[in-house]
Amino acid sequence: MSEAKTAKSRSKSVDVEAADPAVSSAPVERPRLRDAERTSKAILAAATKEFAERGYGGARVDAIAERAKINKRMLYHYFGGKDALYVAVLEGSYVAIRSAEARLDLSHRSPSEGMRELVVFTWKYFLDHPEFLGILSTENMQKARFLKRSARIFELHSPLVAEISGLLDRGVVAGDFRSGCDPVKIYMSIAALGSFFLTNRWTLSTIFQRNLSEKSEIDAWGEHIIEVIFAYLRP
Repeated sequence: MSEAKTAKSRSKSVDVEAADPAVSSAPVERPRLRDAERTSKAILAAATKEFAERGYGGARVDAIAERAKINKRMLYHYFGGKDALYVAVLEGSYVAIRSAEARLDLSHRSPSEGMRELVVFTWKYFLDHPEFLGILSTENMQKARFLKRSARIFELHSPLVAEISGLLDRGVVAGDFRSGCDPVKIYMSIAALGSFFLTNRWTLSTIFQRNLSEKSEIDAWGEHIIEVIFAYLRP
């Protein structure tokens, strides 16, 4: 192509951009930013599986990189190392469940409906996210030494306690719940009844000669949790 034709082609391109505001004002795409976000999410997802399955001590950076389909050097670039990555996994696990709980909008539900919704949600979340219980088990074996490094953990849980407190207070006024119930103990009871069943169902199935992995058993236990919590709350 001659220089004259090239110049004319460039001039035409400029004219089109000037004439069409949609073209000239279109936001500039940032593929590198999107790639970075994708890579970070892939690393976190791979690390969550690795830590949940193998614990902190058994997890390997090489295995995480392989799961994420990246090289190990890139993992260190994004997270700095195994410890920092593990803390990020812990935070991400809690952010996920707390964000999902927030969408329940408990403050706009009746006390009984809201409490039942919280119990059902927690039970189903544990069922659908076994990796969450795996991560918690791993960190408890570490006596929460990594969790203590997170500045976000405390602020993440304050809204949940406030929501449960609101349900309890409104339940007392409505005559649905007795007074003096501790919101933290209520949540711990809900979580304990669900997590104990799921993390011990294989040994319990063997001991009691009952297949606790059957859907009927799982559904029945979910209803049992509701009954236990409401029996405690009843005036």
